[in-house]
Amino acid sequence: MDDMTAAGRTRAGSTQARIPDPPPPQMGLGEVCLVVAWLNGSGAVYQVNGGWGVDGLVGRQTRPHRDLDVFIDAEREPEARAWLTSRGYSVVEDWHPVRVELAGPHGRVDLHPMRIVSAEGDGLQQGLGDEVFLHAARDRVVGRIGDQPVVVARAERVRELRRGYEAREVDRHDLAQIAEL
Repeated sequence: MDDMTAAGRTRAGSTQARIPDPPPPQMGLGEVCLVVAWLNGSGAVYQVNGGWGVDGLVGRQTRPHRDLDVFIDAEREPEARAWLTSRGYSVVEDWHPVRVELAGPHGRVDLHPMRIVSAEGDGLQQGLGDEVFLHAARDRVVGRIGDQPVVVARAERVRELRRGYEAREVDRHDLAQIAEL
């Protein structure tokens, strides 16, 4: 290695502070509304999950978000990916069939393909390894993000999805929001 540190951002022996990486772009309300409008117009079975899913259930944005998580019909996922690509997004993480994360000038979208297995719209999502998750149509309700109706999980399902791992600050915030419903 030459005289650069492992971080590559300051010279070895330098008294200069490390240059911090810029924060990732936030997924703003306007962009989320555009994505949701596309999803609604596409006719795909989908469910917005994560923090934006909670905000859709509550009916307003309650905190900043790094990305938009979307469970989507696996047969329509390539179409969603193509639409996002046309908006300047590109794949930054591809764990297909578990998830595909796209990043662009407007934020990040995390697509989670689910195979639709019933006429009602029940979906099976592949997890890591042998895990498979059922996203039942009966667990979906229509909420609101900005001016858009949005398909989200009912409050009890959100609580179920947040079990099994140590809660982060954003998880505690989200659970507090749905506790007030």
